Amino acid sequence: MSQITETPLSVTTLIEQVSRKLSHRPNIVRMFETCIKNTLHTTIHRWPDGTTYVITGDIPAMWLRDSAAQVRPYLTVAADDEQIADMIQGLVERQFQFIVHDPYANAFNDSPSGKGHQNDQTAMTPWIWERKYEIDSLCYPIQLSYLLWKNTGRTAQFNDSFVRAVREIMALWKKEQRHETDSDYSFLRIKKPGQLPRDGKGNLTAYTGMTWSGFRPSDDPCQYGYLVSSNMFAVIVLRYTVEIATAILKDPALAEEAMELSLEIDKGIKEHAIVDHPEFGPIYAYEADGLGNCNLMDDANVPSLLSIPYLGYVSADDPIYRNTRRFVLSEANPYFYKGQAAEGIGSPHTPDRYIWHIALAMQGLTADRTEEKERMLDLLESTDAGTGMMHEGFDADDPYKFTRKWFSWANMMFCELVLDLCDIGVKK
Repeated sequence: MSQITETPLSVTTLIEQVSRKLSHRPNIVRMFETCIKNTLHTTIHRWPDGTTYVITGDIPAMWLRDSAAQVRPYLTVAADDEQIADMIQGLVERQFQFIVHDPYANAFNDSPSGKGHQNDQTAMTPWIWERKYEIDSLCYPIQLSYLLWKNTGRTAQFNDSFVRAVREIMALWKKEQRHETDSDYSFLRIKKPGQLPRDGKGNLTAYTGMTWSGFRPSDDPCQYGYLVSSNMFAVIVLRYTVEIATAILKDPALAEEAMELSLEIDKGIKEHAIVDHPEFGPIYAYEADGLGNCNLMDDANVPSLLSIPYLGYVSADDPIYRNTRRFVLSEANPYFYKGQAAEGIGSPHTPDRYIWHIALAMQGLTADRTEEKERMLDLLESTDAGTGMMHEGFDADDPYKFTRKWFSWANMMFCELVLDLCDIGVKK
């Protein structure tokens, strides 16, 4: 494997654009340059076969979710830089090859090395770092392949690997609509937190039309099996699949199958995931089980309820989203923290009262007022603990107490917010 050692002219030009637009904020420009170069030079590896492997940062494995989010800001220059576009296409190809290997796995090794959590009680292979089944791990590669098309005009990524992987994904999502009867997936991690209850099967669910997930995008186990924001993401990428199958693949059967499944999942969301909150009115639940139980919270990781317009499920002015946003950005959300240094959304994945940089960036990206976007940028700048880069979570009272010094996903979410404020965005 080889790494990118020189900064491409397109990325240098992008940094110069940001510098001109944010000339009044030189520290933000420095942080943007550091973050966007760091991901490029330290996490991205090109393989001789033309595929791309992207480590998450301080963990030497590739998460399907993280890797897609890590390269997303580079889509803004991919139309004018063939090497960047090749790198992203290579990642899409590698992601779909991994999905075909095992669609339940969320993170993979760079070779069949047997590294990672090989002692977990689930169907591990030497290629798999971790086999926590998360819906979003299957959504992100479809989204990235679609965005590559929309931002560059490329369609070569819609090849046999794409079609085979998408069919595997849809078959899995259909199976997991009836997890209790049709699925053989289970997950146990002995002597460590993070395993699923009921001997690895997860808490009981009933059919809703939504598709089941074992784990959240934080890699924490779901309390209730229908993770709502991830099901919304599935609806969106299935709609992308319809468009791709119709316009590019000329495959009406694939388009029809994807549309039917998207409608089933969407119907399940509307019927089982909207709760009438006494203070905020109708809001989306974070999780549901089809048995009347709902989890009212939001997590810092994406997909999240906060990220719904970013995903494209509804617009930011949708009434239920607006209610939901008010809820998740209040102390009614058990993972919203207020401290001396910042206020924002954290996660049960990290210590109590730790706010996530990803969530602050997402709050800015989904804000409908420039003032809120700039306020989030201020918080990101003031809570970097003097490192010039983002972290996972930090103490709401003391940002010098943080987790993960090298976390590329958070760095690139910061870059996305900076680009958004500069009116340089990824075409959707």
